Amino acid sequence: MNPYDRALALLVRLRRRRGAIPPESVAVVITERDLLEQGAYVTFERFLGWAFDHGAERVSVSVSVLDEAVVPTIERALADVDSPRPLAVRGPGDTDPVGAPVQVNVGFGGKREFAAATRALAHEVDAGEVDPEEVDADTVEDRLVFPEEPDLLIKTGAERLSDFMIWQSVYSELYFTDVNWRDFRKRDYLRALLDYQSRQRRFGR
Repeated sequence: MNPYDRALALLVRLRRRRGAIPPESVAVVITERDLLEQGAYVTFERFLGWAFDHGAERVSVSVSVLDEAVVPTIERALADVDSPRPLAVRGPGDTDPVGAPVQVNVGFGGKREFAAATRALAHEVDAGEVDPEEVDADTVEDRLVFPEEPDLLIKTGAERLSDFMIWQSVYSELYFTDVNWRDFRKRDYLRALLDYQSRQRRFGR
């Protein structure tokens, strides 16, 4: 067994030994440039497999973009990946909520998503369809495009937050790795799981 396989086997044993509940919902934030790297979509497919093989029920992927002109190209490429579960892609112009097990957000930042939800809610209040006194967190969440609240959010390539899931990730466990997406491997994902399982979640308390 080579050193990589030995390290991988050790991580798997450690994760099982911990006995902690794995995250049901996992999210990852990558960039447009990450997807330009050779093999980036293979990594994407493998990541989905790792997540579902290790207990996840839902996976969210957010792709930050600098130029919205590339969004249609990225959306088409992502829609064609070999996903182990049904996959739905949404871009900046989409407003339909996502309910698929694999949710992919291309360039639809959290501020824009929250503004769109607020705007929709304001129209409903103005039309008399919603009582403003009854507006609460659930009312807002019902109008988000990506309603899933990830248990674990992984950010590759840098230790900084991005404008994605700013509402949904408020109680998520954040995991930063300096490993770039092109180099992200199964052992990196397992390390994120081990880190998650070593934490005591407080949900803001």
